[in-house]
Amino acid sequence: MKKRMKLLEEVLRWPDAPTGARLITGRAEEVAREPGMTGTVDLVTARSFGPPAVTAECAVRFLRVGGILVVSEPPDDSSPSRWDNDALATIGLEVRGRIRHGAAFQLLIKTGRTPKQFPRGVGVPGKTPLF
Repeated sequence: MKKRMKLLEEVLRWPDAPTGARLITGRAEEVAREPGMTGTVDLVTARSFGPPAVTAECAVRFLRVGGILVVSEPPDDSSPSRWDNDALATIGLEVRGRIRHGAAFQLLIKTGRTPKQFPRGVGVPGKTPLF
């Protein structure tokens, strides 16, 4: 994780980089439960994080209602959807569409409250995914 963070630290020093960004190293399932992290973020992005169910579950607690999750999709994005709207609704997310800008990206929006049990403990989302 620290190697990945070094790259992000470098990017945030670029002249046109976004301001106000904060990098935190840790497991998403744990960091999402830290004081001040729940429902405080407008945008979460994910690339090569894991399967859709794992990515959604690990990201959702960070987002405020109305916040957006942008997930990079595999190069072959011809399948109708890898995302289950019914399962996502149980954690407060909704699929808003897929866009292609060179690569493909899935857009999800947080539309409701996330039950307290999500994300589940470290490793659990991957072992027993929501969908």
